[in-house]
Amino acid sequence: MIIKQNRGRHWLDWERRMVKVAQAAGIGACVWLLVALFFGEMGLPRYLAMRDHAVQLDDELSALREETALLRKDIGRLQHDPSKIEQLARERLGFVRKGETVYQLTPGSADEQTHPEKP
Repeated sequence: MIIKQNRGRHWLDWERRMVKVAQAAGIGACVWLLVALFFGEMGLPRYLAMRDHAVQLDDELSALREETALLRKDIGRLQHDPSKIEQLARERLGFVRKGETVYQLTPGSADEQTHPEKP
């Protein structure tokens, strides 16, 4: 049979002090982590801002994908649709078919007709 010696009051006081020191260190570490969470460089406000920025980038990406799809559709029409090519040639280059008559109106001509100058 093994009999343990009584460690005495000094041992109990020392043990209680160590427990209190460990508790204080644990509370200090928790407070430090909370401060770092809310006010640190990579804290909660930064996380929320980054999350909002990621949502914004996703929206921009989806808009760009839609625009890309429309542009690819236009490219396909320009490569294979003669009526689209003709429409662009008429609008941008001023082309006309044989037998068509083109009328051009100048901006100053309407003013001159309504208010003729008197000599």
